Amino acid sequence: MTLAPLSNGDSEARLAWVAQARCREGNPDDLFVRGAAQRKAATICRHCPVQLECGADALDNRVEFGVWGGMTERQRRALLRQHPEVTSWAAFFEAQRSRQRLAAVSAQRSS
Repeated sequence: MTLAPLSNGDSEARLAWVAQARCREGNPDDLFVRGAAQRKAATICRHCPVQLECGADALDNRVEFGVWGGMTERQRRALLRQHPEVTSWAAFFEAQRSRQRLAAVSAQRSS
């Protein structure tokens, strides 16, 4: 996994999640493929415990190449175009997760 440079405070937080990344077990070149092979490469991320952190980091740092957080280059570009207002993708993903939890609780209560 190739990482973009960050400030010292950010790099410590990044090291914490990078150490848990599933892709560390394999060949990093497997994540830097072209075309349809990117979808296959994204399956490596499917059960990764830090998938959201990885995806948020790639989006926040505008990483152009490779599969990050289970997202292809095209998927990341689309998200960036759809949500130009987002300044922190980690916060964006956490807010989405919170909304999903609330919706699930509401659905259970109304059943």
